Amino acid sequence: MKKINLTLKNIASITIMLALLISCENDFAGLDSDVINPDNALNFLTNVQDYDVITYNKKIGPVQTNGLPSYLIGYHNDPVFGSSTVNFVSQMGLSSYPPAFGENVVLDSVVLTIPYFSTITETDEDGTPVYELDSVFGDTPIKLSVFKSNYFLRDFDPGSEFNDSQKYFSNGSTSQSETIDPLVLEGTTLYEDDFFLPSSELIILTELDEETGEMVESLRLTPGIRVFLDNPNDTFWQDLIFNKEEDPELSNQNNFLNHFRGVYIKTEAANINGTMMMLNMLAVDSNITLYYTSDIDTDFDPDTDLESQQNTLVLNFIGNQVAIFDNDFILLPDADEVNGDENLYLKGGGEGLGGEGFGGGSMAIINLFNGDEEGNSPEFDAFKNDFKEGDVIKRLINEAYLEFFVNQDIVQGQEPDRVYLYDLDNNIQLIDYVLDPSITESTSKLIHSEPLLRVGDEPDGEGIKYKIRITEHLNNLILKDSTNVKLGLVVTSNIISINNFELQREDDILSAVPSGTVISHRGTVLHGNNSSDTDKRLKFKVYYTEPNN
Repeated sequence: MKKINLTLKNIASITIMLALLISCENDFAGLDSDVINPDNALNFLTNVQDYDVITYNKKIGPVQTNGLPSYLIGYHNDPVFGSSTVNFVSQMGLSSYPPAFGENVVLDSVVLTIPYFSTITETDEDGTPVYELDSVFGDTPIKLSVFKSNYFLRDFDPGSEFNDSQKYFSNGSTSQSETIDPLVLEGTTLYEDDFFLPSSELIILTELDEETGEMVESLRLTPGIRVFLDNPNDTFWQDLIFNKEEDPELSNQNNFLNHFRGVYIKTEAANINGTMMMLNMLAVDSNITLYYTSDIDTDFDPDTDLESQQNTLVLNFIGNQVAIFDNDFILLPDADEVNGDENLYLKGGGEGLGGEGFGGGSMAIINLFNGDEEGNSPEFDAFKNDFKEGDVIKRLINEAYLEFFVNQDIVQGQEPDRVYLYDLDNNIQLIDYVLDPSITESTSKLIHSEPLLRVGDEPDGEGIKYKIRITEHLNNLILKDSTNVKLGLVVTSNIISINNFELQREDDILSAVPSGTVISHRGTVLHGNNSSDTDKRLKFKVYYTEPNN
């Protein structure tokens, strides 16, 4: 139902809203039909009340990282949370099986291409687009290596009774008892750059014009990783691909996945800061392309001489793709689930290599009305009694929201624009999220979850606060006797990336986090309900209308 701001100066809006509520909720019958009489509109008052809420930190353990919508790679040292390294392993597949290469194959080059996420900001005087990278964090070099992986990424979990899909976790494991050996991932070295740095430059490909003998532009690609892969021993790709033309290894996809088990992209620190980048693995030009020449009978006539042609073979990123984290984060203070924490540490990602003590992502638990395990409490009962007595509605909620203030005494830049609040008991979005139709060119869900308010409304200004409306969630607690569930607050790279990714170690509160949190590199620190700065403590406000008796 449409949200309407109510004030005593807008009596018409009060009348419309109350009429709508009466028409769609039988529970509102107790307000009597006099409500819709404009002469009696002044018999209603609007007010605001603060309610209790407990907030505390919760660590995100190893989280599933295969099947994500996009992937981070890189090394970055966050001045608040510590350093994080993210590596990537993926299966590769051919476009068709079995391939035909022709005779006398001669390899020219092998190129790895993976675009970044970028936008065009302007066009220069020559008509060339100028790009800005959307999801690159940091601006100093890292070491980048590419390996042929020797680890087989299986599709199904052999420990499952129902042949479930295999899950791979952020700490480089498939279960609590089975981990991936990094040395197996690092098979044959195909590329190394000790000082790699992402570029926002347009990639322009050229080819030889046989008529003029000059190099001419053949293709333009958006900014991304584009590097030449080595050919170890001068026969690696021939032995791996071309010499297997009529062998079982290239006859179908399953055989090929076992033969060429994929590539492993590894990143390491080159200096204290580093750079983290998001890769657009779903782009059509994310691939490894083999450029070669061969002799082909273009007329399919055995009596015709073979003709030498330039050809390409494309290996696509398919199947299982896994992010592996190696974090050296700060250790979170023990959570105070009874009184709430002073500061809330929100960080994306998951627990990495090295075990639990090395830290990982973190989030906040939001406990409205200080509810117990079932969500019940004297505070919750008092709230419901404020708004409803039996079948009689005593008050109508106009707007309810949570305000989280950034602790700028701790945070040191690159704060996330959005945070996401969800139902932890059921791992689903709140009803306010579902009913929010707002959308712009770059983001959505602006009514329910406002982007970070920054100083001067500048894109790089210091963060002030996040505001999240939960009006319909509270209405459900009152009108439908819904359970007062615990809520989870997380950072997110995209407010609409809400698919659940399971944790390896579940507990009574936390079993999954949204995909936007797993691939979010940024972090922030918010004032909790127990902050020493009382003016910036978490605020839980409810604006309501009630009869003026």
